[in-house]
Amino acid sequence: MAGTPGTPRVLRAMNDRAALDLLLEHGPLSRTRIGKLTGLSKPTASQLLARLEAAGLVLATGTTAGRPGPNAQLYSVNPAAAYVAGLDVTPIRIRAAVADITGRTVGEFELPTPGRRAQGTVEQVVQAVDEAAKAAGLNRSDLHRVVIGTPGAFDPGTGRLRYASHLPGWHSTTVLDELAAALAVPLEYDNDVNLAAVAEQRVGAARDHEDFVLLWNEEGIGAAIVIGGRLHRGWTGGAGEVGFLPVPGTPLVRHVAKANNGGFQELAGCNAVLRVARELGLAIPGGRPLQDQAAALLAVASGSVEAAEAAAAEEAAEPAAGDGTAAAHAELLARIATGLAIGLASMVAVLDPELIVLTGSVIVAGGEPLRALIQAELAELAVPRPRLVIGAVQEHPVLCGALQSALATTRDEVFDTSR
Repeated sequence: MAGTPGTPRVLRAMNDRAALDLLLEHGPLSRTRIGKLTGLSKPTASQLLARLEAAGLVLATGTTAGRPGPNAQLYSVNPAAAYVAGLDVTPIRIRAAVADITGRTVGEFELPTPGRRAQGTVEQVVQAVDEAAKAAGLNRSDLHRVVIGTPGAFDPGTGRLRYASHLPGWHSTTVLDELAAALAVPLEYDNDVNLAAVAEQRVGAARDHEDFVLLWNEEGIGAAIVIGGRLHRGWTGGAGEVGFLPVPGTPLVRHVAKANNGGFQELAGCNAVLRVARELGLAIPGGRPLQDQAAALLAVASGSVEAAEAAAAEEAAEPAAGDGTAAAHAELLARIATGLAIGLASMVAVLDPELIVLTGSVIVAGGEPLRALIQAELAELAVPRPRLVIGAVQEHPVLCGALQSALATTRDEVFDTSR
């Protein structure tokens, strides 16, 4: 924020930002209500709203009704004050969305990229952004910022994508510069799991938490680490690449970068779910990506366990001794929970987080039965005992985090009236 601290200009800008944040949080508010929430006098609140309306940051949106006395004018943040885009990139598709400054998604587009080759990455990203903007009735030039999330991490020293050899077309040291030039819009990048953590921190299960770990289990296992309210990315951007973590219960994997695999992934990733299910004689749903097969298995297992618990609670008869499928489902959940708890125990011993958020389609499919088993196992494997919760942002969490990241920076810029 420009200006000298304590000057009238800076104080006005601080009051402006406080009012805008209140409008984002509460929705339309009257001048009187804004004055009460900010502690400003009625004349000062009136001047503030006039100033923000003239700047195009707020709109008069209606009046109060159904209360004694004259109707009061209501104000809200002008959604057209700025727009941002977020992208979630995987080996099989690019998902893009555009949101207005209030956070409302106004345009979406998904570009399938099966069998994508190394060439064409920049063109496909530009296409996804343009189509999402078009769906919102906008042009790319209307966007204030674009944030892209991918697996792996770009090494800040070399500019090369690491930990994601399965993502073709993103390993050139110039790809980010090429994207910035092609988009001609301010561009930021982050790891996909880090962005899922941003989503949970801003609008999900980790709100009001300064220290937490997010464990992601989908195509691969990964983690995001938030310390003091800020993401910890590490020296090369690889903090949280815990799928490579050596753990007991699996053979020691060497040359993990070349193998693009590691002990924790082998012990508790989607491939482990399928392996354990086969060992237990469970049918494997085919015709889908591995993570979808694993999620389907855990969803069925979780439902089976919940049904058994409900029957027991109603004092129903004990399951027949020959009910091997129910027992196999319970064993599948127990073994995957143990594997996940083993990896988490190493993270907890080092980080001692207040909270662990469990997310990604594979973990989420296991629901509360899997979460409870992981919590119980972790209590036996680690001295610190953080609370474990299922992530609250379950629809496109990476995309949500990309939009939230873009919105945070954009609001700091657009809402700064001291400039």
